[in-house]
Amino acid sequence: MKITSAEFVMSNSDVAKCPKNPIPEYAFIGRSNVGKSSLINMLTNRKSLAKTSGRPGKTQLINHFIINNSWYLVDLPGYGYARVSKSSKKTFQKFITNYFEQRQQLVSAFVLVDIRHQPQRIDLDFMQYLGESGIPFGIIFTKADKLKPNAIDRHVNEYCKELLETWEELPPYFITSSTKKMGQEEVLSFIEATNKEIEQLRRE
Repeated sequence: MKITSAEFVMSNSDVAKCPKNPIPEYAFIGRSNVGKSSLINMLTNRKSLAKTSGRPGKTQLINHFIINNSWYLVDLPGYGYARVSKSSKKTFQKFITNYFEQRQQLVSAFVLVDIRHQPQRIDLDFMQYLGESGIPFGIIFTKADKLKPNAIDRHVNEYCKELLETWEELPPYFITSSTKKMGQEEVLSFIEATNKEIEQLRRE
């Protein structure tokens, strides 16, 4: 898939106010400082479509971007982020779960995981929540440029082994680096293929 246009549409904290048009959307979410904004900018070939910050947890709203006038990329607040009050964190978590449980246009979530770290309970718990809620998702391993190829393979294998202790099969996963543009084609090809499947089902 070639990205020819990527435009910001809206930000809000109320699922009912999200765009009404019935086009597919893909939600990106992860812990603070996982490199979500950098990944979104890399995927769309835009330097500042999503705002990057050295301060974790800056994304605090549901952000919609229209891509190629055919699908939405949704930038969601992170879970487990720092420097927000407990009351704010509860509010964010509530509208995050509202989004996942109420948003009919959602086709798939992408859970971002820092490939340098061992499987974190908060990530595994969130994936478990998505699975129990019947929400399709893929895993995007970020910051692969920080590791050597052998270490990448080892860390991914460890993660897959951990997942298979509770999952019957693995979700799709992608290895990415925003600085090296690694994984861009794979993620966008997955979205393109999924959109084609949806279009085919609509025609039948």
